Amino acid sequence: MNPSELIDEYIAGFPDWRGKMLASLRRVIRNADPKIIEEWKWMGSPVWSRNGLILVANAHKDKVKLTFAQGASLPDPDKLFNAGLKGNKWRAIDLFEGNKIKKLQLTALINSAVALNLSKRHK
Repeated sequence: MNPSELIDEYIAGFPDWRGKMLASLRRVIRNADPKIIEEWKWMGSPVWSRNGLILVANAHKDKVKLTFAQGASLPDPDKLFNAGLKGNKWRAIDLFEGNKIKKLQLTALINSAVALNLSKRHK
């Protein structure tokens, strides 16, 4: 299977709120930039990249976690990051049952990550 099919299967493996959350997040990620590539890494993690890793999504027992590879370098005026704040590189957004996705703010954060990756490509 290709990475997109593996991600489809991963999402389908969570028939509860986590699967719905993952599907919604995936739509936001894919709509943020049509050049973002879906990948499958680390023995079972959906990954999105463009000129480098942007973010990883994982479902846990009580949450869905979006981890941004360069999160510490990204502006976060809307305070979406709520996990991994002490790290030097990675930052995460933990979403729990009942949380709403802030689509515009998440799109802006994803676009900032893409812009950062593109700027590094030209250095």
